[in-house]
Amino acid sequence: MPCWPNIRPNSWRPWRMTDTIHTLRTLQAQTRLPRLEFHMLWEHVLGVSRAWLIAHDTDALAPAAVAHFRSLVQRREAGEPMAYLLGWREFMDHRFEVTSEVLIPRPETELLVACALEAAAARPGARILELGTGSGAIAISLALARPDARVIATDVSAGALAVARANAARLRANVQWHAGSWYDALPAGMAFDVIVSNPPYIAADDAHLQQGDVRFEPRLALTDGADGLQACRAIVAGARRWLNAGGALFMEHGWDQAGAVRELLHQARFEQVESQPDLAGTPRVSGGVSAISLLEEA
Repeated sequence: MPCWPNIRPNSWRPWRMTDTIHTLRTLQAQTRLPRLEFHMLWEHVLGVSRAWLIAHDTDALAPAAVAHFRSLVQRREAGEPMAYLLGWREFMDHRFEVTSEVLIPRPETELLVACALEAAAARPGARILELGTGSGAIAISLALARPDARVIATDVSAGALAVARANAARLRANVQWHAGSWYDALPAGMAFDVIVSNPPYIAADDAHLQQGDVRFEPRLALTDGADGLQACRAIVAGARRWLNAGGALFMEHGWDQAGAVRELLHQARFEQVESQPDLAGTPRVSGGVSAISLLEEA
């Protein structure tokens, strides 16, 4: 008897002699998808493990499951990211829900989390701010790594904040969320030991916006509509008002923007300004330390 996991009773019908019987083996021979993506989609459709797929690759599949799979294949062949088809992406060893409302978390952004954790390591009860949280992957990863810290995150998109809140609830991470643009989202009187952001840094005329996964991601999270540095300028300009003395600011940026971001930090009188490379050796995160806050300066 065919085994059809995760298929509701009203989603299938008895076989007829005229039905075409599909199995994982026959469908794989018909699809142009890479084997890994083929298996990932079927794991999603059937709610089973990779081992189950291998052990049952000659079992007859329910028509509803085949129809669902084919609809996902059509979307994938049109270029839609696997993360949106599956509804999740792994980041810092945690699974995060992603929708078209948020940027897909990427491995290179784990460097931003590492920089923040290092800067906050010697500060018990550290106060950490993330600007432009999207799926919440950065803020939630920080909160899970530092349960003693007070983590606050902002985003201008209500849809993104809904995704972030759902991720935090599922992963049991203690994060405080605020809606609004950059620092405008924050109540007065807050001060932080670390500020981090992965802002929109792709220039409006960059050809990469028309290529690959980014074609499907929210434009607001990718580009500032200008030269790619507008958000970095705003974040740097306002940071010292919200940083404690000795507090650090870190921003992710494009592969060719490290020098420009460091110059912004120098101009804002940050110290210990440095850029850190990702695993590919590309300068990916730049930051610095505020020796004195604007409030103390005044």
